[in-house]
Amino acid sequence: MSERVAVVTGASRGIGKKLCVDLAANGYDIVCTARSSSDSPGKLPGTIDETASLVEEQGRKAIAVGLDVRDADAVQALAERVYGEWGRCDLLINNAAVAPPGLSLEEPIKRWTLAVDVNVNGPFYFMHSFAPRMESGRVINISSGASLAPQFNRASYTVTKRALEALTECHAWELRGKTAVNCIQLELSVWTEGYTATLGEGNYDGFEDPVIMSDAVLWLADQPIDYTGHVLTIAKMREMGVVRPVTKVGEST
Repeated sequence: MSERVAVVTGASRGIGKKLCVDLAANGYDIVCTARSSSDSPGKLPGTIDETASLVEEQGRKAIAVGLDVRDADAVQALAERVYGEWGRCDLLINNAAVAPPGLSLEEPIKRWTLAVDVNVNGPFYFMHSFAPRMESGRVINISSGASLAPQFNRASYTVTKRALEALTECHAWELRGKTAVNCIQLELSVWTEGYTATLGEGNYDGFEDPVIMSDAVLWLADQPIDYTGHVLTIAKMREMGVVRPVTKVGEST
């Protein structure tokens, strides 16, 4: 049995990858999940196998599982494996998301369905499979400031992220006294390898290092079980002294 276990979705790059490494440095064994693996790489840089290797460099155990969060059966199978092999899940981070571009009424319906399936159904499947067996566990959902910005011009992303915040509040109530469920509403631009791959090497002065999300997650993971049902922005957490001051890309290394 592991000492502490964290499950992180969207773990192949960016925020998810950084969370895996920093959680490992803080004593967690990590389950890294995403669609991009060494056997099935995506178009963007990064795989869960690379992330798992970084976790192991921190002296912790890692499981890398290629998985589509839209597949409820695959999520359930992952939960059975994690509880079977490691006996526990202490922290679940629903980080995987998509933001299909374009005006929703002009795009194919399948793009809307994709956003709903990944951004809402996916986190629900993970909570449904993992949370009932968590003992004094923590669930952290990653939302976006776009949830409050209809003018973002990606209605499916705005709607699904607002729904994720409501889902956070509902599950916080359902799991009260047993598992804390909170949400980080990321309202800032955070760097990921995907930006460099699609936009090229350039000036990322407007972007912050994903280490700020590690600050936020680690703090939430250490709060009492009755600290639940909150939707917190990075700005609010900075006011609370939880997240370090503005950190440009690369300054945390």
